Amino acid sequence: MTVRIVRLGTPRLPQEGTRIGAVRRLPRGVRKERYAADDWFDVWYPDLSPSPPLVTQAKAAATDEAWGAFARAFRAEMDQPTPRHTLDLLTALSHDAHFSLGCYCADESRCHRSVLRALLAERGAKIG
Repeated sequence: MTVRIVRLGTPRLPQEGTRIGAVRRLPRGVRKERYAADDWFDVWYPDLSPSPPLVTQAKAAATDEAWGAFARAFRAEMDQPTPRHTLDLLTALSHDAHFSLGCYCADESRCHRSVLRALLAERGAKIG
């Protein structure tokens, strides 16, 4: 059993399980009833996405230093009670179920999902 970190809107992998959209905004131009059918997500969970000011900061991060500043700020947001408890829950579930967590960004190395991957790994999640 594992959690996979994925790009939303890409074809699902075998045994990927429930796909969780850790994004602030819903996909543009996609009807609600098509979210799962078109491989966006099964569950929208914006509590695991950066706050709007941090989204702006991430988009403007043109250097490694700027990206590092975003990552530190996002980690601080994820250390608040609700996201921290959610990450703990997802870590526990990763030992008993298949599911995935994702965002729209093309480059994971410059996406908050890379930080989520690290946070889950630090907690002992089984990542596939």
